[in-house]
Amino acid sequence: MRNNRAMTARPPHRVVVLALDGVVALDLGTPAQLFGAARGTDRTRLYAVTTCTAGARPVRSTGGFRVLPDHDLDALDTADTVIVPGIHEGPPLTAGTVDADVADALRAAHERGARIMSICTGAFVLAAAGLLDGRPATTHWAYAARFRRLHPRVRLDPEVLFVDDGPVLTSAGVAAGIDLCLHVIRTDHGSAVANRAARRCVVPPWRDGGQAQYIERPVPPATATGTAATREWARHRLHEPVALREMAAHARMSVRTFTRHFRSETGLSPAQWLLRQRTEHARVLLETTDLSVDRIARDAGFGTTAALRQHFHARVGVAPTAYRRAFRAPVGSGQVGLPA
Repeated sequence: MRNNRAMTARPPHRVVVLALDGVVALDLGTPAQLFGAARGTDRTRLYAVTTCTAGARPVRSTGGFRVLPDHDLDALDTADTVIVPGIHEGPPLTAGTVDADVADALRAAHERGARIMSICTGAFVLAAAGLLDGRPATTHWAYAARFRRLHPRVRLDPEVLFVDDGPVLTSAGVAAGIDLCLHVIRTDHGSAVANRAARRCVVPPWRDGGQAQYIERPVPPATATGTAATREWARHRLHEPVALREMAAHARMSVRTFTRHFRSETGLSPAQWLLRQRTEHARVLLETTDLSVDRIARDAGFGTTAALRQHFHARVGVAPTAYRRAFRAPVGSGQVGLPA
């Protein structure tokens, strides 16, 4: 009976990781670690992970070592899933292009029905191959402006952890690749298998793809023209009610003129901008102070904890208390407080 079961066992899902020169070391190892930890109830491996490069040539990694692959691009011919890790250099990042043999192999895999995934700046490779045109996608927030410049036809959302668009999936930077791999395992085999894989790898079992990336947004310097001086004025009064008429008066403009200039400079209405600034201020206070959530709600201008919770969750994707746990784990606790 055991031999019969072995003969009829479903072969593991074939995952091929395509590494380019300058591959991000963490991104390269994430698929093998996560998919390798996914086991069935009988402890059988559900995925087989291999790595390839163009010509099976060694490539440099950001970890100070070279990757010596066992396979060339022919491995993509039989892959069920193809994953492109992030890169830190090369034509995909600088010129929006990729070698023709790599682009052809990716397109061929996609056309025959393989699932295509990228981690971090691996999205630049998929975009250069034409696989993201017209699709929603994400990448590391720090590369968003460059990505939009190189690939304007892609519907980029740089503020989410990952985007699942059916046969093509993309993730944000660094640890978001873990979230995407667990999402795929969960989609393929259910939450129980994904949770066991997460426990085996000692990572949080779930973070929603729509959760915001933790983006540092430095305050731009004020200038003597436009609405910048008024924006700086308003930032120092986030704890107070700030009315549109007050902002327009400070800028010495009519409400209509001020609103038009404000939107052209920021892409937001004054009300939307204020809400974003209040949320960002609350985020900083949650990270850097021990103030109560109620006090933070008042200091950021939300007035009530309920209002802070509502707007913070809408903007960041988690509750204020969960966000604080992520960034202010107790000293000496040995825990990393990631939102689950």
